[in-house]
Amino acid sequence: MLIREYHIVYPEGETQEIHHELRVNDVVDANGQPYRLPLPTNKLLAYQVYRKRVSESRGMIVTWFYLAQLSAEELLEYV
Repeated sequence: MLIREYHIVYPEGETQEIHHELRVNDVVDANGQPYRLPLPTNKLLAYQVYRKRVSESRGMIVTWFYLAQLSAEELLEYV
C-alpha cells in the first residue's frame, strides 16, 4: 500500500499537512487552497509556491511545497 502526504512549508519554517497537490507558482491562501484568478483585490494574505520537494521511503511519498509570502504590490499582477 502506498501512502501519499502533502505538506506546505511557510516562510517561518512552520508546516501544515494539506490533502491535495499544488504546482510551483500557484497562489494560495494560508491553508494551502489555491486562489481563483484574477484576485478580487490585492489586499489579502497570499503565498506563492516556489519549490517542491518529494521524499520517498518504503510505502510512503511525502511532498513538501515551500511558500513565499506575496506583498500587496506583487499581488497587483494577479488582480
